[in-house]
Amino acid sequence: MSTEVRGEAPPRKEKALTIGAVTKQLEREFPDISISKIRYLEDQKLLAPRRTPGGYRLYAPADVDRLRTILRLQRDEFLPLRVIRQELAAGRADTEVATPDAPPEARGSVRRTSFALRGPGSLYRLSEVLDETGADQALVKELEDYGVIKGERRDGETFYDDTEREIIRAVGELKRFGVGGRNLRVFRTSADREAALLEQILAPALRSRNPERRKEAVEALENLAAVASHLKHLLLIRDLRKLAR
Repeated sequence: MSTEVRGEAPPRKEKALTIGAVTKQLEREFPDISISKIRYLEDQKLLAPRRTPGGYRLYAPADVDRLRTILRLQRDEFLPLRVIRQELAAGRADTEVATPDAPPEARGSVRRTSFALRGPGSLYRLSEVLDETGADQALVKELEDYGVIKGERRDGETFYDDTEREIIRAVGELKRFGVGGRNLRVFRTSADREAALLEQILAPALRSRNPERRKEAVEALENLAAVASHLKHLLLIRDLRKLAR
């Protein structure tokens, strides 16, 4: 009597996703993701999903991984799209991009977090901020006194948003080198000037009565902010190299 040998069932092929499903899948890690932003990345030749005969986009798992890599490079390394395109062409993979859950040594001492320009985000009590950042209450007060952060008062208690929490974390790192709140005016002045410049560039679209145009303007503002941040980083590195010679 012969014995039938059954091989393992072939792995199931993962189903391709629509653009809406991709947005829903990634929105937890990237709160500012939108259908129009994914389409914009496609227009910039960074994505090339398959199209159905009816013209609908279908994203394979590899497409979603590529999109995740792009978004992480924008968020964690502040790279402009031109540089991201070069990184992908050179074989940069999603596994090479530090994730929010990676250990500190994989991310550097200061954690870089995704911040959406739209929506209020989460709010944190002072005790929560101190616990998460390791900062002391005196540092928070100093930053408030110098206008670097400004919490929101609710029922007699002060709350801080995601951005302010990470500012406190970053300043806490700088404080280890003797940099205090009084030294941060140069950062605040620089940020104010950059924000004013970007606002000037996109002011008409940001004030448009057309919701779609305003939404596109905010996405353009996010891209411009990434480019400006990368440029500032390059200029800083260039100047610091002179000190290391």
